[in-house]
Amino acid sequence: MIRCVASSDALQVRFWGTRGSTCASGPEFVEFGSHTPCVEVRCGDRLFILDAGTGLSALGAELSQNAPETIDILLSHLHLDHISGLPFFKPALLGKERVIRTYCGHLEGESAIEPLNRLFAPPLFPVRLGQLPARFEHNGFRAGEPITFGDGRRIETHPLNHPGGATGYRLSHRGRSVCYISDVEHSDPWPDPELAAFVRNADLMIFDGMFSDAEYAYCRGWGHSTWQKGVELAKAAGVKALAIFHLYPGHDDAYLKAAEAEMQAVMPTAFMARERQSLTFEPIVETIPERSGPVLAKAGQA
Repeated sequence: MIRCVASSDALQVRFWGTRGSTCASGPEFVEFGSHTPCVEVRCGDRLFILDAGTGLSALGAELSQNAPETIDILLSHLHLDHISGLPFFKPALLGKERVIRTYCGHLEGESAIEPLNRLFAPPLFPVRLGQLPARFEHNGFRAGEPITFGDGRRIETHPLNHPGGATGYRLSHRGRSVCYISDVEHSDPWPDPELAAFVRNADLMIFDGMFSDAEYAYCRGWGHSTWQKGVELAKAAGVKALAIFHLYPGHDDAYLKAAEAEMQAVMPTAFMARERQSLTFEPIVETIPERSGPVLAKAGQA
């Protein structure tokens, strides 16, 4: 007998910034968006934010007064395109009772407080994060260690190959999972066995596909990958769907649609991430054994 599960308890993903390095602008950059990395993930009613690029300002405007009193932001690393939205996050301006917690895993266990305080301060920036109404709390960990939250939720992490280091995240909820793998440069040989084990059987992998194969030849060592390597990793690890992310700001809509068509010819469930695009992964339906034995229910995906 199948027990019904409300879709409000689904794992939900929404992209608020999909570009890498810097914003894109102009009429030829409409479909895939202009903002730098920010992804909203909801595990049921529990909100997590992946990276705080310029897309965080758009997410903040959407949340506004409805934002939870405590907000957790998981930072892949501290390069400017991944943190520049922090002082423009509207919920940080709306009340002293709100707590915004950042998590950083590539600084040998140290939190992001020191570098963020250096950046968001004169002469580089007029206002310090500590001057905003909300209270910021900065937490450090070592990439590869899990993060356990006060409500018992647990998020797995993995170190990524990127200049200065970066952290990948795996969020799981009710039998579903999403992996955030940005920023990363593929290794040789590829796929990396440890990274493949980390993303194995995920419902969705968000992967850094900034360059084309031709462009990558000129950008080795810059810490980014290609959609082709994303497909190789996804197929090797049994990942069900692939979102190519950290899109090069010079790739316009026409280029990305053509690349997406080429990619989908080899992996139909792969796509180029679009700003404000949403995905919902319904919970794995729990089963109650019948007298004849257990019945396995298949998961649905929207």
